[in-house]
Amino acid sequence: MLTYTNPVYKGYFADPFVWEFEGVYYAIGTGAAVAEGMVDEIAKLRVFPLLRSLDFINWDFVDNALLRPDPSLGDNFWAPEVAYSNGKFYLYYSVGHEDKNHQLRVATSDTPLGPYKDVGEPLVDPNSCSFAIDPHPFRDDDGQWYLFYARDFLDTEGGVRAGTALFVNRLQDMTKLCGVGKVVLRARSDWQRFLANRLMYGKHFDWHTLEGPCVRKHEGRYYCFYSGGRWETEDYGVDYGVADHVMGPYSDFGNETGPRVLRSRSDRVKGPGHNSIVVGPDGQTEYIVYHAWAANMDARRMCLDKLIWTPNGPYCEGPTWTPQAIACKSI
Repeated sequence: MLTYTNPVYKGYFADPFVWEFEGVYYAIGTGAAVAEGMVDEIAKLRVFPLLRSLDFINWDFVDNALLRPDPSLGDNFWAPEVAYSNGKFYLYYSVGHEDKNHQLRVATSDTPLGPYKDVGEPLVDPNSCSFAIDPHPFRDDDGQWYLFYARDFLDTEGGVRAGTALFVNRLQDMTKLCGVGKVVLRARSDWQRFLANRLMYGKHFDWHTLEGPCVRKHEGRYYCFYSGGRWETEDYGVDYGVADHVMGPYSDFGNETGPRVLRSRSDRVKGPGHNSIVVGPDGQTEYIVYHAWAANMDARRMCLDKLIWTPNGPYCEGPTWTPQAIACKSI
């Protein structure tokens, strides 16, 4: 048994996505500069910090992953995720101007470390969807890929709240969406409020946010984990919706009083969220990887904790801040 203590990487590392390939763990996330639309020395040529670990506990920075695309797309790069299909790696991400006009893009590489090069076309037409973020590629058991992501909705029919919420499309191939997608989940609870009286699209809204989708299939059902609320506050946390089919309908009823998977520990950890899920070194224990603020709110850093499945749904043993045991394969 080995131990780890959160955060597992001391540098700024938001929206962490972790995957394993040929016995090595990789993590990619949003860097400090490009999260704010700034260009530091490293990000002049590449964006998105990429980490590597041989034991799931000790993480080292390797390089930035994505060759910086056309500057006219913007300088704010958020929430990358990587999928592997037919010998090629696909990096999905959003780019935009501050918190407006974000579009979904995809880049490719022959190796997990990159560099990844943008394919040159948006995944979703910016003329019909002016704000799309947090792409999450999901492969079903039959080999079909889907892309979950977050986009804006302004209607409030049926008790849902205006704001950013979750959507899904089937992937025609790894770089192109097909057909008309479906709404996954809309915000409907007070804890999911991002900002009251927020000026958006020329009007003021009581704006709510669901973002950072991450889908896991468990015992024949689809669980779409997501983060809700405002990312800089204690209300931000991780919840989930569940469906019998990958395209839905999904339900997250039962979360009316707050997120059920991860929530703040106000004296220690704040705003845990934007998670990915990966199997640990023992080949069977699932871990939820997420970012969180320390109590002083100085930076978002990568953390991990066990994901537990119960008859009542999934929950996480975190957020933790003390040494935690991690199981490894016996030799």
